[in-house]
Formats: sequence, C-alpha cells, structure tokens
Amino acid sequence: MVVVTDRLPLFTGIELLAPARLRLVPAEPPPLSRADQAAVDDAWDEAVRVKPGLFDGPVAASGGLRWDEAQPGTLVLTWLRATYRRYVSPRTPGSARWLPHLFVSVLQPTDDGALMVGRMATWTSSPGRWQLPSGTGEPPETVGDPLEVADLRALAARELLEETGTELPAADLRFWRLSRGSQGDVGVLFLAPPRPAGALRASYAALVDAERAVGHEPELDQIAFVRVEADLPALGDPRGDVDPILRAFRQDAPDLAAVGDPAAFPLGRGR
Repeated sequence: MVVVTDRLPLFTGIELLAPARLRLVPAEPPPLSRADQAAVDDAWDEAVRVKPGLFDGPVAASGGLRWDEAQPGTLVLTWLRATYRRYVSPRTPGSARWLPHLFVSVLQPTDDGALMVGRMATWTSSPGRWQLPSGTGEPPETVGDPLEVADLRALAARELLEETGTELPAADLRFWRLSRGSQGDVGVLFLAPPRPAGALRASYAALVDAERAVGHEPELDQIAFVRVEADLPALGDPRGDVDPILRAFRQDAPDLAAVGDPAAFPLGRGR
C-alpha cells in the first residue's frame, strides 16, 4: 500500500507569518457538483491504474488563515477533512475542486548554525526538489475530534524521523512560523533543537540502510546542510521554500553561535 505522503505544493512564492498563538478550527470542504465529483473520481482511478498501490487515505487540508480580531496576535487556521483523491485532479484556483494543502515542516539546525535540507527521491511526486523534512497534514482519527497544534507537532516529529532518521520527543519542537503560499497552501513550521551535523548524517545513513534492507528507497535520496543563502545555488533547482525560510532563520539568529540559545528566536511553542 502506498500512502501519498509526499504530495506537497510546488511553491511559487510564500509569505512567512509569525503569530504569537495559533488556533485551529474545523470546516467542511466546498461541496462538489456531480460533474466535479466525477472528474475527481476519474482522475483518482487513472492515478491508481498507473500506481495500483495508491491509498485514498484521510488528509487535513487548508481552509485559509485569518487574524483573530478579539485576540491580537492570534492566527486562526481553518482545516478541512478530506482524502488524497482531492489532490490528484488538476488544481485550478477558484474552482470547487481546488483544495489548498496543509502541511508541517521541521527546521533542523546543526550546532554550528546550518539547516538540514533533503532532496526528494525520483519515485516521489516532486523528484529532485530540495525542501525541509515535511509531511501532509493529517486529521484526527475520530471524526468530530479537534485538531490541535500538539497534533501537528507530533506529526512533524514523525516526519523528521521517517525522512531523516533523526528522533526526538515531539515536545522538543518549538512552533516557529506559518508559511502561506500564493495559492492558499499553508505550512506549519517547527524548530528542532540544534544537533551536530555528524550525528544527523549518521542517523540519515542508518535510515537509508534500514530502508534498503527491506527493499525500499528513502523519500529523501540526499541530505545537505545550508548555512547562508550563498550555499543555496549549489543545491540546484527546484528548492521549494528553502530560500525564504533560511533567510528568516538567519534573521532570527544572525549570530551562528546563538542558534542553540532559545532566546535567539522570538516565538515559543505556540498554542
């Protein structure tokens, strides 16, 4: 069974937001007409014919962001319960079929101030793209249960482990920023504690060995460490949202020695 966990948006520019607090509220996806539903189903059936192992699992999509006028500094993120088939048909902004992504990403710094990035493997939907360890949003298992920042934090910790082999308690991740794409996609970004680059490389190498031992290829076929924007061209294109995120990370902690100091970053864990 193949779960489509790598279908993240192809960025055309993002805005980074730094709320003091984040609140998530549920909503229903826009209803589809009979014709739109048929088009979505046909696109999914065709995708399954190409990749028979695809699984139409549950997904949490983005319903938009707004500032809470009653609580200054609070951003409200509306999320929608859907399934992966909504991401297979052609995505035309403004149409009922359009469903923006909600995803999580992890900034994993090294103890000398670089950020770890990974390159998507050839078998993924975005082969060759450099990005942070990331994953598509997931709704609560029980319909009607709330989706909380803690759930997104746990998902981010799991994606970091599954994609890079680096394991850490979810509680160690600090809410850092929200990214909003030009087409409505929203990313919730978490900051991990600094670790030595050698330890991160060793964890990734162990993950690759374990995956290949059971006949799998890792989702990220390579990792790298970028410290300043001058390091980015060497990665090649496409680079997803790495450029603006590295720039904001560097602005938060311009002194590389300050990366390990929580006081260097203005945001806390988020609620």
